Amino acid sequence: MKSIHISIREQLLTLKDDEKPVRTYPVSSSRFGIGTEEGSFKTPVGRFRVAEKIGGEMPAGTIFRSRVPLKRDDPLPPTEDLVMSRILWLDGLDEHNVNTRDRFIYIHGTKHENEIGSPTSCGCIRMRNADVVELFDLVDHGTPVMIEE
Repeated sequence: MKSIHISIREQLLTLKDDEKPVRTYPVSSSRFGIGTEEGSFKTPVGRFRVAEKIGGEMPAGTIFRSRVPLKRDDPLPPTEDLVMSRILWLDGLDEHNVNTRDRFIYIHGTKHENEIGSPTSCGCIRMRNADVVELFDLVDHGTPVMIEE
């Protein structure tokens, strides 16, 4: 069974199959630290699952606003933290992180690929666009995710 393990300390995401590492990717967690408070822009820790996979039919580099792909002529969202390429929307499975889905915490691509490896996001787990496209294709809806300090 596949699972995703994210280390905040190492800024790494490891895809495991039957507990054996099969892929490792650099990531960026929140620049505001770890936490679950509503509106805190912090990355939650604990046990999660992939609740929804969004964007699989779109080309890499597609920009999403509210999980909807923008068309060529659409204005860009008023944020530096663009959600790009693919979205793995996380559902919290622990009492302390049960609000994760309502906080819109995703694993997603970014236009800030040069910052991957440092905590620079607004709560989500950012990945390089090519990496999140690859990961998206390797995991299923319901895949377990563990985020640890």
